Amino acid sequence: MSTTPAPAPTVRALLARRELDLRLASATDDAALDAPVRWVHSSDLADPTPFLSEDVVLLTTGTQFAEGAPRDVDAYVRRLRARGVRGLGFGTEVVRAGIPEPLRTACRRAGIPLFEVPYRTPFIAVARAAAEAIAAQAYARRSWALDAQRSLALAALRPDGFDATLAELSRQLRAWVGLYDASGALTHEHGPREGRAVAGSAGAVDAVPRDAVGAEASALLRRGGGTGASVRLGGLPVALQTLGSGGQRGVLAIAGADLDQDARAVVTAVVATTGLALEQRRLTAGAWSGLRAALVDLIAADRLDLARDVAADAWGSFPAAPYIVAVADAAAPTGAREVLDHDGATGRLFYGRDDDGVLMIAAASDRPLLDAIAERLTWRIGVAVATSDADVAAARDRARLARDRGRSGAVTDVADAPGDLLDDLASAGARIRAGAELDALRRHDARHGTALEATLTAWLENDGAHEATARALGVHRHTVRARIALAQRLLGRDLASFPDRAAVWTALRLAP
Repeated sequence: MSTTPAPAPTVRALLARRELDLRLASATDDAALDAPVRWVHSSDLADPTPFLSEDVVLLTTGTQFAEGAPRDVDAYVRRLRARGVRGLGFGTEVVRAGIPEPLRTACRRAGIPLFEVPYRTPFIAVARAAAEAIAAQAYARRSWALDAQRSLALAALRPDGFDATLAELSRQLRAWVGLYDASGALTHEHGPREGRAVAGSAGAVDAVPRDAVGAEASALLRRGGGTGASVRLGGLPVALQTLGSGGQRGVLAIAGADLDQDARAVVTAVVATTGLALEQRRLTAGAWSGLRAALVDLIAADRLDLARDVAADAWGSFPAAPYIVAVADAAAPTGAREVLDHDGATGRLFYGRDDDGVLMIAAASDRPLLDAIAERLTWRIGVAVATSDADVAAARDRARLARDRGRSGAVTDVADAPGDLLDDLASAGARIRAGAELDALRRHDARHGTALEATLTAWLENDGAHEATARALGVHRHTVRARIALAQRLLGRDLASFPDRAAVWTALRLAP
């Protein structure tokens, strides 16, 4: 059972100490009375603020107010307020009887609690009482931190230790705790009134701005490294810390708790254990990735039947035909595995990697699933349909071609890919062969300053019409006729025949 953290020392707590006999002298709100106090200081300076820290209670006998100096009591109180003074104690019967009325009015206007310290109560007694409360609070917080870390260690030993640890952290901090995976997706969350994880759902604390927290988590993941951030979102304090090697395995987020030094120590312990668990998961995932790569090799060898049996044994299922076969870029963005595993766990998607990229197979009706993956991971994905097991290897080749023509963040079908068939034939060998085909033509143009290649291209584009070609080039049709005749001789082609025309056109398109 964890120790309940002691409340912070406050003006209200000092007033409650009967032995001090302090009496509130000005009306103020509860927030001012309950604000935490870090120390008690005494001074009769007209302006003590250069010597004060924030969140202190100031004690004074009012010497600075004797004989009307300083006259501007309001300015004195405003300076205290601006410095962050939490309360003002006035020692009566030392310099004057009672508290000056202008001081009461100024403190009431500024919202600073003003209380009377009677003559029989020394200032040192007030300071000692505050110091005892501060020490008691520090001891309680240390005790709470130790109890909390013991409870978290026990939670980590449970069969569901990963999730139980996050739930226990939420209970100890009385805050919302969320875990974002390497893709920036919220995978676990616990609220102070929730006893279990809610994967990918609304969760217990509706006030938590999950989208804004998720955006901050994604930004941390993009930066990488062991980074953290403390922000306010939707009026709530939010602390985030990256997890795992390189800070790219996930992000732990805590909303609704202002973390002091002891609470941060507890969170640090959870970050360490959670990061270790994520690293262990990563190593396990590496072994699964090796199995997936082997299955991709089986699929490439037309052994989809064997790959399907192994995948069904390993992950429980395999998509049913007809298939949509997809090939994505070889370079996987951060979080790709988590995104694919999420869909793979449902049996809707098989995926595996080889040197050529990531192969994905889904039911043909699940095309929107691939659209969502491409958009989320900004991947180029090419797709093709395979009606049966026997079509998968060929569909993979078509999908690869579509991927190479596609754009980032989109799914491209081979039929919709930019370019045409000649672009698909533009291998390095084909380009060299095309250049050799045109070599004699190009050497003649270079030696004599002619334009045979340009004329031949225009002539073929105009379906061999001399008049149209002449207009396009701005020359006489007889010039076009003469150039085409010379080009035929140089190329050794009969441009009146379709096969030779097709061969020359292909060479013109492919030659570098």
